Amino acid sequence: MLSAMFSLAPFADLQGLGFYWHLPLVILLVSLVYSGTRYDEWRLIVREAGRWAVRLTGFLCAVIIVLFLVATII
Repeated sequence: MLSAMFSLAPFADLQGLGFYWHLPLVILLVSLVYSGTRYDEWRLIVREAGRWAVRLTGFLCAVIIVLFLVATII
């Protein structure tokens, strides 16, 4: 009865995208490590990590858009 209430059928199309759930954590960790190698104070590390997270997210979104356009054109 419980399995009928909580069916995963609406998410069947998302089965192959499971590894994208880790992407925000990876972006955060990469940004913090990179900023930690550049600065010593936590205030500066966090500020630069935020900047890097925005830059990295924008870059990855741009790559996804380009790949989507190439896939739909071809």
